[in-house]
Amino acid sequence: MGLDFKGRVAIVTGAGGGLGRQHALALAARGCRVLVNDLGGAVNGEVRAGAQSGAAQAVADEIRSRGGDAIANTASVTDFAAVQAMVQQAVDAWGCIDILVNNAGILRDKSFAKMEIADFRLVLDVHLMGAVHCTKAAWPHMVERKYGRVVMTTSSSGLYGNFGQSNYGAAKMALVGLMQTLALEGEKHNIKVNCLAPTAVTRMTQDLFPADMQDAFGPEAVVPAMLVLASDSAPTRTVLCAGAGGFEAAHVTLTQGAYIGIGADAPERLAARLEQVTDRAGEVAPGSGHAQGANEMRLARTTTDDKLSSRA
Repeated sequence: MGLDFKGRVAIVTGAGGGLGRQHALALAARGCRVLVNDLGGAVNGEVRAGAQSGAAQAVADEIRSRGGDAIANTASVTDFAAVQAMVQQAVDAWGCIDILVNNAGILRDKSFAKMEIADFRLVLDVHLMGAVHCTKAAWPHMVERKYGRVVMTTSSSGLYGNFGQSNYGAAKMALVGLMQTLALEGEKHNIKVNCLAPTAVTRMTQDLFPADMQDAFGPEAVVPAMLVLASDSAPTRTVLCAGAGGFEAAHVTLTQGAYIGIGADAPERLAARLEQVTDRAGEVAPGSGHAQGANEMRLARTTTDDKLSSRA
């Protein structure tokens, strides 16, 4: 059974090249109408913001040349008013917004000791607040229609860390937290929210890959995961990792833990049993934040019950 996007409307941010372009082309090839967003474009070799004849327009033209339906937009995802206008542009053109792929991003890599606060904040503004702005603007339209698919672009740098990417990693892990809560809030409205963690060579990451591996890690190899997460049959609260034809799922898990108790010597008792607390055998992925508290309550109750039984 093929994944069919006929009649659907999607917004893909950062779609003027690389991974975003592949996302937009793939959705359009399967019948989706696509608003192609990209802040800047190459004009006479110079990349500049707001270039109407730049990257976004080129991808929209490419989609139309293949028989698809697309429009271009050059809003910055850091500008909430511009993002609201972008969403309205899609609604005015096609009547709705079904799919949002939050793909726009930048890199400002440097070790934390050498990083300027302005570069830390800028990366958070683009990746995290950019996704917040776009999702916030699209959310009411999805709630009204009782249908929505939101794909956040996270990263292994956020899930597992990467030297020189404290700003990028912080923003990307924050998107996982955003996904976790929005998936819960969107469930009753048939809005499914997921994360995609791509490993791909793009204009943003091409210098990070060895030359002999760049072909294997082309952005097109990541697209199948996006299509699954944006489809009618999409899961929700799923983090899919993808690269070079390989796919994995990542989880934020909770160990079984141990009851340590309270008291003046609790820190020492915890230190003594830390290996047990961090033992990953039997770990679970909780259904919500409340589940962590429920597990701690279970540990406390089990210990209390054991004490009562020993006194009986």
